[in-house]
Amino acid sequence: MRTLKFLPSGLLVVSLLASQLLQAQVPSEQAARLGKDLTPMGAEMAGNAAGSIPAWTGGLAQRSDALDASGSYLDPFAADQPLLSISRANLAQYRGQLSPGQAAMLERYPQSWKLQVYPTRRSASYPDKVYAAAKANAGSAKLIEGGNGIADFHTATPFPIPQSALEVLWNHLARYRGDSAKRHYAQAVPQSGGAYFMTQIEDQFLFNQDAGDYSKDNGNILFYFRQSVLAPARLAGTELLVHETLNQVKEPRLSWLYASGQRRVRRAPNVAYDSPGTASEGMRTTDNFDMFSGAPDKYDWKLVGKQEMYVPYNNYRLAAKTNKYSDIVKVGHVNPDLLRYELHRVWHVRATLKAGQRHQYKQRDLYFDEDSYQILVADHFDGQDKLWRLGESYTVNYYDQPLVWSMGDAVYDLMGGRYVIGILSNEEPATQFNLALKPTEFTPAQLRRDGVR
Repeated sequence: MRTLKFLPSGLLVVSLLASQLLQAQVPSEQAARLGKDLTPMGAEMAGNAAGSIPAWTGGLAQRSDALDASGSYLDPFAADQPLLSISRANLAQYRGQLSPGQAAMLERYPQSWKLQVYPTRRSASYPDKVYAAAKANAGSAKLIEGGNGIADFHTATPFPIPQSALEVLWNHLARYRGDSAKRHYAQAVPQSGGAYFMTQIEDQFLFNQDAGDYSKDNGNILFYFRQSVLAPARLAGTELLVHETLNQVKEPRLSWLYASGQRRVRRAPNVAYDSPGTASEGMRTTDNFDMFSGAPDKYDWKLVGKQEMYVPYNNYRLAAKTNKYSDIVKVGHVNPDLLRYELHRVWHVRATLKAGQRHQYKQRDLYFDEDSYQILVADHFDGQDKLWRLGESYTVNYYDQPLVWSMGDAVYDLMGGRYVIGILSNEEPATQFNLALKPTEFTPAQLRRDGVR
């Protein structure tokens, strides 16, 4: 049995018996709450008692004219003015609504880093088919293989009324990002003095409509992924192909690499866990991609609860194509004047490295948006239990779709003073969704045919 109790503070305390069942289906009377006192995605429909978090009223409506002529999303909240600015000077007043990593950033950069806090806009919204799938999943989806996989779900959001840390995590891993997508973006790893170059990358995603149906040959594939490095010239032509598996313990992530200098495709079994991320100079791990991705099996997962927190949200100003990369990438961190923070309820999940397992991060604290399950903030601790890195995802609602996804994410090294910033598309073409992609385009043979020097 599981007992959920909402406290006046908004903190959700979750009590689980030691013999926790992995069957995650919720009773029909609980699933019936979706679209009533819970949003279709399972968040609390109501605002908070203080009125600083409003009720969810549907999020941004889908609009075909969401982008301007340059390919920038029109900022629905451009007229908003900051409510407050959090800096090192007033950190004590707001520390309780920040993660330790966010507080450490303010302490490390007392003169240049700040959080500009704007009115809370619960803008998250999704197509009706996603809401319908979430409601159906509430009565069918379940964790399998000790929580390292899921089954009997469709489309996205397997656990809209999550009862455990792994269910929250799987809502992030299997969240809706379109049926397919192609995005071009740039990534920088500034030196401590500020010098950097931009790596330009193209990602293609094809989300498998049969994921979770293990009667199908590809039922263990969550999505197909291709990544191409376009620039600089010394890296251009490198291609990565990934078949992201649902149960990566039973069937590890399948990956292949095409190196233009060798003109051959080879298996790349180390594209997982804490192997270095693409062109990141070791500043992020492979499973830092998307704040967290890949198999959860190296960690014990704990649902700490739900809390109110200042998080990056609705970052249309950062994403505007009027910004050049030189406007964004600054010494030590991105330009805080371009960022927007809001007060939101988040799920706090803690991952602690299992005994006998190896990973650069001994502990990870992840903070998930209750309205979308996107990880917005991630704190990382090293093997000596010292706070090491802060991750932040600067999301928007791509409301021509609609869906919530990143328009920039950063991992900051709180010890070394460097960082990596990626998923910037200010000087790149707009992301395309729902393309006519096929699984046959995501094979080693196709990678070889498409390879260029």
